[in-house]
Amino acid sequence: MKRLFFFLFTTSFLISFSQEKLKDEQQKKRIEYKAEIQEADEEKYPGATVLIGNVKMKHAGIHLTCQQALYYRKQNFFKAIGNVLIKQGDTITQTSDYADYDANAKQALSWGNVVLTDPTMTLTTDTLQFDRINQKLYYQSYATIKDATNTLKSKNGNYYLENKKFTATTRVTVVNPEHHLASNHLDYYTNSGLTYLYGPSTITNTENENKLYSEKGFYNTKTDISHFTKNAKLFLNERTIEGDSLYYDKNRGFASATNNIQVIDTVQNFVSRGNYAELFEKKDSLYIIKRAVAISIVDKDSMFVHGDTLLVTGKPEKRIIRTYHNVKIFKSDLQGKCDSIHTNQVTGYTKMYRNPVIWSDKNQITGDSIYLQSNVETEKLDSLKVFKNAFIVSKDSLSENDFNQIKGRDMFGKFYNNKLKLLLVKGNAESVYFNRNEDTKLLETITKEISSNIEFTLENGEIESIKYLKDSDGQTFPPSKLPDEVRKLKGFIWRENEQPKRKEDIFIKDGIKKENDQKEQPIKDKKQSKPSAVLDKKKTAKLPLKKQ
Repeated sequence: MKRLFFFLFTTSFLISFSQEKLKDEQQKKRIEYKAEIQEADEEKYPGATVLIGNVKMKHAGIHLTCQQALYYRKQNFFKAIGNVLIKQGDTITQTSDYADYDANAKQALSWGNVVLTDPTMTLTTDTLQFDRINQKLYYQSYATIKDATNTLKSKNGNYYLENKKFTATTRVTVVNPEHHLASNHLDYYTNSGLTYLYGPSTITNTENENKLYSEKGFYNTKTDISHFTKNAKLFLNERTIEGDSLYYDKNRGFASATNNIQVIDTVQNFVSRGNYAELFEKKDSLYIIKRAVAISIVDKDSMFVHGDTLLVTGKPEKRIIRTYHNVKIFKSDLQGKCDSIHTNQVTGYTKMYRNPVIWSDKNQITGDSIYLQSNVETEKLDSLKVFKNAFIVSKDSLSENDFNQIKGRDMFGKFYNNKLKLLLVKGNAESVYFNRNEDTKLLETITKEISSNIEFTLENGEIESIKYLKDSDGQTFPPSKLPDEVRKLKGFIWRENEQPKRKEDIFIKDGIKKENDQKEQPIKDKKQSKPSAVLDKKKTAKLPLKKQ
């Protein structure tokens, strides 16, 4: 009996306690209000208490004032009309023409000239939803947000009060005196000015019209530092920079890009590519590594120059391009290789250093240094200069082991329509030439000649005529009587295995390979008699050649 009584007492106490607790919780949810006039009009406002004059409402930390209101006690719902003012703590203040407040769901809907302020920003819109549980504001009919740095506008947006973050979508702009940002989706933090972009976005510098484009990235509106990671592009006055990843510090004038980089020089019609680049705007300097390549248009044909490092300096009209280490050149009718290249776009002068070689049609040209001169107006190759140990070699048309060769101290050439047409060898000139019958193509003689200067013309990449400008000394041999030491001039080396045959080959690193049959052959001191077949001074011989 005692156990039953204890059980009933305990159960009754718990029920009573639960009811009291529920009653307290319901009381806390109830809206507190007062007004100058309170009345009911069941016909016009069924279930509502009509509040008129100096209306004040309080609920769970929110205070509301207005001119008139309707309070639906059963639904715990409040409708405010005229000069509505809502305050949440000491941080959120909102004014509007009208507002609905659901106390149970802690949701407020305001419309008509809505203005909301917190310590970091001011928001204006026509209609604003306030989710007090999640401390989130959201709108769907355009809003303007102003903070100390920027003015943000968008059609749709959410504002998270705790971390001061706007998530804005559809026709978004962020504007300050220096920049204009346009996007379709971004996160913006009003306390720090940080912006995170999640869709096609463009940032325009209002001073010089420079632009940044990206589809994903980060932008600090206060420091003008940005980092983009998808389809990033930087549009400067004279250059466009693209890359998978792009970092830009506007105040320093510094940009760096990573992977699939393309830098377009809009003034010089010049493109640079690679996988890592640094640009210094104020120094007019561009630095590219990792598969770096410079691409220029020469007479509607692209020339590709690759090296370990590419450095472009100078103002737009005075660009200088330096390419360092393992340099290779590819153009449809001209290829080359060396350790470093220096190109001056003002003069059109390109200098090749350290073991340079170029291939023009069927000819291989080497020397201690090679200079190429372009016409800056037509952008066509104009002339060629080879200094010290100049050597030109072309393979015989029908033999893999025989080579037509001319060497000397220096060499000067002339291009017509980007084709090498004329060459002058000056100083200690020597030549070896394999002469074939024009009709039968059979090898008839081999001529070895020594002269101070030799001039020769080319047609379709083959030597068409030779002119000895001073007295020459030489000999002509039948094929069966050709001495081994005459077959190749001293310093001869055939470097065809280094020649880039396609533009992709410029990225292949290799060394000079000497085959057994390409070793240097010493020339004996034996004086050779001058044969009747050798031309007199300043007379030209047409040598029949087979075209490859």
